[in-house]
Amino acid sequence: MVRVVTPSVRLLPNAITVLALCAGLSAVQFALSHNYVLAIGAIGVAAVLDSLDGRIARLLDATSKMGAELDSLSDAISFGVAPALVLYIWHTDTERISWVTSLVFAVCIVLRLARFNTLLEVEKPPYANEFFVGVPAPAGGLLVLMPLILTLEYGEGWWSAKPVVWVWTVAIALLLISRIPTLSLKSVKAPAKAAAPLLVGVGLLAAAIIQYPLIALAVALLLYLAHIPYSVRRYRWLAGHPEAWNVPLRERRAIRRARSTRRLRLRRPKLAGAGRLSVRLPRNTPEHVVRVRTFSPDGEDRNRRRSWRRMGLRQRGDR
Repeated sequence: MVRVVTPSVRLLPNAITVLALCAGLSAVQFALSHNYVLAIGAIGVAAVLDSLDGRIARLLDATSKMGAELDSLSDAISFGVAPALVLYIWHTDTERISWVTSLVFAVCIVLRLARFNTLLEVEKPPYANEFFVGVPAPAGGLLVLMPLILTLEYGEGWWSAKPVVWVWTVAIALLLISRIPTLSLKSVKAPAKAAAPLLVGVGLLAAAIIQYPLIALAVALLLYLAHIPYSVRRYRWLAGHPEAWNVPLRERRAIRRARSTRRLRLRRPKLAGAGRLSVRLPRNTPEHVVRVRTFSPDGEDRNRRRSWRRMGLRQRGDR
């Protein structure tokens, strides 16, 4: 069956990308009017739209080189330029250090996107498709706004101090251009049994966002940062186990469980002969003390039996 894609449908992914670009630029306008809640919400909307345009393009078989370039340019503005300007407008100072840190963040976003485009043409092992190299642009654009989010929710504090904001901005910029592997949600596949619990979780998440939008966003960003050590561990484990590259998640768990069981399994002590137990004695032990005793499986002393037989007597129970 041949899928026919009309020109109007082919324009749909690019239209979503343009909407994401407009949302990102609108964040700057909201920041200029000191409405920072709407500024953060506009960047969040841009992140949601950015996650949809590529999926819709693949589903409709409407991918194009122009769409890929447009997506990169939109990400550079929505998650690089817009958050940098929002932070500068919120935390401007006479020393102009805020502008320097904003420039560093915007440049790192552009470098991260340029590297991402070049890595698309590089042949990678199958497991590498499950990870991003560094923190992706939408996550970075929201993570850098964490001091502003906490200030809007809890007021002024150590998180709103100028040095803290500068260090935080540079740290997120370094995470963007780092080689740290982070999980890609595009490769996450939920089993059919988990459909109902996931839908319930989506409903609870929507309720949390409606009632406590800033707290829900802050918790989500902190959970994202907390997953990075797990992502690094999983990446290293997959790199060392080629047999788990092209198997389902359930079989990967079985492979990991089997290896961990072997690693924790204890070896049974080996007994010489039929249950013979040897004891190491010091070198200066006298010869009359050195005596090797053998025990049967039921614990009976065989040497004692032999001494009775030498005397021509029978021990009780010896038939």
